[in-house]
Amino acid sequence: MKLNKIIILILCVIAAFIIFGCSQKNFIQGSKKFKVVDEKTLHDAANPIVTITMENGDEIKVELYPKSAPNTVDNFVYLANKGFYNGLTFHRVIPKFMIQGGCPKGDGTGGPDYKIKGEFAENGFYENGLRHTRGVISMARSRENDSAGSQFFIMHGDAPSLDGKYAAFGKVTKGMDVVDKIVSVDRDSKDKPKVTQVMKKVTVDTFNKKYSKPETIK
Repeated sequence: MKLNKIIILILCVIAAFIIFGCSQKNFIQGSKKFKVVDEKTLHDAANPIVTITMENGDEIKVELYPKSAPNTVDNFVYLANKGFYNGLTFHRVIPKFMIQGGCPKGDGTGGPDYKIKGEFAENGFYENGLRHTRGVISMARSRENDSAGSQFFIMHGDAPSLDGKYAAFGKVTKGMDVVDKIVSVDRDSKDKPKVTQVMKKVTVDTFNKKYSKPETIK
């Protein structure tokens, strides 16, 4: 009888441990909102290719990843096709961090007459697992998650602190040496280049695929 009680007690302890262990494991997994994806799985020969032609003729080519942030890609393609970015600048450059551009006012306060929803984990969009590593392009925004419009930044270095908090949507395939040049220019106390870094023209090759007009927020 005593032996049976001991066996039952042991079984109860084991059962409790299993239940607690599973619950703890599920809780930990559930807290991992940002799930890293292999960039190789995002590459597709049919993905849109952006060409940023600088005023001096230098070019940066960027492959966009619709699988990571579909509406963000739609938005960039839409703006580029409208000629929105032509003549705008990289108004903020920080070595080992990023170069930021796409502001019609040239000071980081401008954009189109709309905003788009932030496609990143912290905003409830868990499909975007693209990390902010060197060469990745991502959308700039204010403190509000759904405040991106036209401004974007290209990573000069890795910034894991941005992962899951900003909508990364592509990566430079050619021209990182141009990014290196842009980020190395003299800049003022607000990280604005003293010599204006003009994007003469920004075009996108969609390989005859049609992209939707972006879903926007007024």
